[in-house]
This record gives sequence, C-alpha cells and structure tokens, in this order.
Amino acid sequence: MTVTAKVIAHSISEEGVGAITMEWRNPRFIHSENMTHKVMSKNASSSRAIPLTRSRAEIRADPAYPEAWGANQRGMQAGEDLAGWRLALTRGAWDLHRHVSLFCSWLTEKAGAHKQIGNRLTEAHSHITLVVTSVYWDNYLSLRDHPAADPTIQALAREVRKAITESTATLLAPGEWHLPYVLPEERHKYHIGTLKQISAARCARVSYNNHGTNKLSTVEQDKALVRQLMGTPMHASPFEHQLTPDRKVRGVWLNPHLHGNTRGYIQQRKCLPNEATMEQY
Repeated sequence: MTVTAKVIAHSISEEGVGAITMEWRNPRFIHSENMTHKVMSKNASSSRAIPLTRSRAEIRADPAYPEAWGANQRGMQAGEDLAGWRLALTRGAWDLHRHVSLFCSWLTEKAGAHKQIGNRLTEAHSHITLVVTSVYWDNYLSLRDHPAADPTIQALAREVRKAITESTATLLAPGEWHLPYVLPEERHKYHIGTLKQISAARCARVSYNNHGTNKLSTVEQDKALVRQLMGTPMHASPFEHQLTPDRKVRGVWLNPHLHGNTRGYIQQRKCLPNEATMEQY
C-alpha cells in the first residue's frame, strides 16, 4: 500500500494566512472520507480517464490494502489486530477479490466496454492521486490523525502532518500568485495570465494520473486544455488552486466574495465569468 503526501506549493500572505497545495497518493477506498472536508479544494485521478491496461498494471505492481486488519466489534472502530488463521483468511479473501476483479475488468475491456465501467470493478484495490489546496489544516489533522479514525486515513494524515511541518512558506504580496506545478524558470518566462493557465491545466491533469511520470506538459498543451475546461459547461475546480492574497482594511477583507473556500485569498475560479451554473429549480 502506498500512502504519500508532499507539498507542491506553500505560501503565506502579509496578513499571516498560509495556503498549502499538496499532492496525495492513497488507497481509493478512503477517498469518500477525504471528500467530507469541504474547506479543501481537490482534483483527483479519475476511474473514467485512466486506461484499463494501465490501471490493472498499477494494481498488480502496488495493490491497495488496509493499514490494519482489526477484529470486528460494535461501533466504527475495529478491535485488536487479527492474527493466525483469521488474519490469513481475511488477507486471502482480499487478494482473491483483487484477482477476480482484475479478471472481470479484463473481460469488460475485451467486450468493448468503456474504461469507466471496467475501472469501477477494481477500485477497492487501486490508489488515487489528489491535488489538495487549503488554508485550513488543523481540523483535518485533528480528526484524521486520531486513534478513532480509520487506520488507513490515519496513515495519510501522519504523512500530511509531516510534510507540512517540514515545509517552508514563501511570502506572497497582493498581486502575487500561489501557482502549483509552475516551475521557477516558467515564472520568469511567462506573463501571469499564462502562468495561471499553466497551473490550472496541470492541476486538472491529475485526472489522468500522470504527474508521477516526471514529464510536465508544454505551455501549448496547457492552454489547449484550459480552453476545454472553460467550455460549456465549465469544469472550474482546477482553477481553485491558484490564489492571490486579499487585503484587510480596518480588519475587514476587501474581497470576501472572491475567497471561495480559501478565506484570505482570492481564487482564480472566483474571477472567471460563469464559474458555476446557477439555475433555479
């Protein structure tokens, strides 16, 4: 099982508000619990986008397992870890399910079904990559780095805490931007408008799970993807990771309507026209 968390961009405003973008890789079966944290902007690798052959290869090379194999008891927390034949049987059942689901995924591919169908069959054994941006981390860590949490999400939270503790923030003045995945040399080469597009496109590309290839997209590819994202309907979530500090006057933020879920920062998303479809039902 792979559980990793690394800081991609770490900024702090003149008002003292920190903003951190991280890249996580963890078992997909805890993704629903991570999604309950609304103050985090997230983009994630998608079962609808990753080719079946690559998905199966990744599962064979690095299958997802629970962090602990606890005994059943009342309540949400497991008891002491299983041992002996009980542990062997439980792990064996997990592995059997993986082999069967991989075979069934292969069958759907041979039948010509779309990858969004075959990949659903193997999600219990796959990992997911996320880009996560937030200005609030204490609540997540207090809930998830806690003995009452699922042991697998505890493992992730410990990695998140460690990465944040070891990271150093860069001071941002108003008008300067927090830009995940933009390289230092690109900051000197391109206009800020282009840099914001580069960052948004690369945050969106986590859907294809290709950040681990060490091969970043070109600026031309990024601009082309941004044009797709801004089509109809707009796919605006990748634009939530680019932030510029807001100012306070007499203790009041100047642009709170542009903060979204990153209080103290203006989100690129909130600066886009028609960033959300608003219909009355």
